[in-house]
Amino acid sequence: MSKVTVVGAGNVGATCADVLAYREIAEEIVLIDIKEGIAEGKALDIFQKAPINQYDSRTVGSTNDYSKTANSDVVVITSGLPRKPGMTRDDLIETNAGIVKSVTENVVKHSPNAIIIVVSNPLDVMTYQAHLTSGFDRNKVIGMAGILDTARYRAFLAEELNISPKEIQAILMGGHGDTMVPLPRYTTVAGIPVTELVSKEKLDAIIERTKFGGGELVKLMGTSAWYAPGSAAAQMVEAILKNQRRVFPVCIKLDGEYGIDDCYLGVPVILGKNGVEKVLELDLNAEERALLETSRGHVKEVMSVLDKLGK
Repeated sequence: MSKVTVVGAGNVGATCADVLAYREIAEEIVLIDIKEGIAEGKALDIFQKAPINQYDSRTVGSTNDYSKTANSDVVVITSGLPRKPGMTRDDLIETNAGIVKSVTENVVKHSPNAIIIVVSNPLDVMTYQAHLTSGFDRNKVIGMAGILDTARYRAFLAEELNISPKEIQAILMGGHGDTMVPLPRYTTVAGIPVTELVSKEKLDAIIERTKFGGGELVKLMGTSAWYAPGSAAAQMVEAILKNQRRVFPVCIKLDGEYGIDDCYLGVPVILGKNGVEKVLELDLNAEERALLETSRGHVKEVMSVLDKLGK
């Protein structure tokens, strides 16, 4: 029986659990939170619409009782403080590192064979924290950022071209946020290179909007996004549980790929039953490599902040 735990029953976690249930990705979905009654209430609400939306997945909620998460196949960690207006992702590091460390310890205790997907911000460094704490192989501790970033990029392109978002395939690399590395050379519209359909100026503007896509939503709503991030995490869970071997950009510890060691960055991978089955190395040109190096420098800087905190 497939079982998934989502830690954090806030907007992102609840959306992820809802998508997992609605699409019958797992038979049992456990939602867990530290706030009394929140996880239980949201899990109950999701299950009460099962007769309406016609799905069989069971959702269970718990206030900080990790015994209910035992033997989960996949654990999605969304817990931590969301960004507030004017806050950078890096401002969150100290508080969220403590939360992710504690959550990971509980997860490992009850589900030693789980694959961990981190959604908490700052994403790349929280993936580092979960990897350090769990001691799991790198292919089993990964971060969700690239799917969300490419989704934003693809949505903006679909809007610009006035076509279905389904037709657009794209890859972005690097850190989650302002130093992400766009790859227009690897962006296609039903197989047609996007550069043949969109002018350089328009494409540059769309790339800029994508880089600050999270910030745009924080400004509008006063808090972070949740529908797209929650759905993106659920898509990763589906690829793992169904062994789909889908190609997605995910955050993973690099061990020599792209000439980079010991840094957590978004790169294209094959995602299947063992987590990351393979890291794909693209033949980047000089400009793309330079952007990736800038991104690596930024992530390493924030990783060193975590190291100094001694978490």
